[in-house]
Amino acid sequence: MDNSNCNTEHKKFQHITSEERHEIEVRLKDGWSIYAIAKHLGRPYNTIRNEVERGTVYLYNGKVARYKADKGKEVYLERRKNSRRNINCLEVVGFLQYVEKKFREEGWSLDACVGYAKANHLYTDKQMVCTKTLYNYVDLGLLNIKNIDLPEKLKRNTKGNRIRENKRNLGNSIEMRPDDVDTREEFGHWEIDSVIGRKTEGESQVMTIVERKHRESIWLKIRDHSAEAIDEALSGLIEQFGDKYNEVFKSITGDNGSEFANLSQVESKGISVYFTHPYSSYEKGTNECHNKMLRRFIPKGKSIDDYSADDILFFADKINNLPRKILGYHTPEELFEQELDRIYRAA
Repeated sequence: MDNSNCNTEHKKFQHITSEERHEIEVRLKDGWSIYAIAKHLGRPYNTIRNEVERGTVYLYNGKVARYKADKGKEVYLERRKNSRRNINCLEVVGFLQYVEKKFREEGWSLDACVGYAKANHLYTDKQMVCTKTLYNYVDLGLLNIKNIDLPEKLKRNTKGNRIRENKRNLGNSIEMRPDDVDTREEFGHWEIDSVIGRKTEGESQVMTIVERKHRESIWLKIRDHSAEAIDEALSGLIEQFGDKYNEVFKSITGDNGSEFANLSQVESKGISVYFTHPYSSYEKGTNECHNKMLRRFIPKGKSIDDYSADDILFFADKINNLPRKILGYHTPEELFEQELDRIYRAA
């Protein structure tokens, strides 16, 4: 759809306004695509897609989906009310300086610093953090202490030995994937995975899907670690690109995890699906690399239930707007938008 009023200057990291929500509702009723609305409002595609997800209601016993501006605003305000900071370095800066001094000058362990300070009431509970959080700060680079400075941590093998059993293959092997997918010269080939927080049954997870050529990441919070949750999230994502989805999603590569048991079903939409060999995560290394980036925000063992869907979307926006040397210091978001421009303007 051509739009003569297209505003090419994107407003990044600015919240959607009420006026924009009402315009989204009107344009969707007029049959506009999410892409066309994003261009009209001068917003990134993902920003409008995320807003539509927030404000969608289901009518007539769930048979009809409609975006409602009032619902979008209601969900936005509710999530803002419940939002909170997860890292409180500013409140505990004095304690962190104390830890660094004891560690550097006296060779104390991080746990010794915490235990001594607590036993001698050097700081209140609000002015300090626990041992586990200190180690998380080291992992995140928030302390002037690196993992290499903690020799015992590097020596310990925290993973128990186990006998691995062969997993079943869920579909076409990655060996059948065309060579031009490996060269990353063509847009539209994706890698999919899921990220867990705590290993608790029924806990929320994050579905991660990354485009191989431009490294655009889409991270979606899903209800649990089931194949049904993946099916629902992936189908909803594909549908958002309308009748052009086949040009955005040409192939998807996943692993043989149980959550991808039904992944081959998207082949009925004309999307090729391939699976890596068991225990060969390096075969979808692009996604694995971006999962590590997600861990900058959600450390291992941290419950994903502690984060809202908006938090996950915000984390993805931050990563997608990082300039990459491999992309000539362009951002994945910038190049992804260019591909969508090419696809939809060719219509």
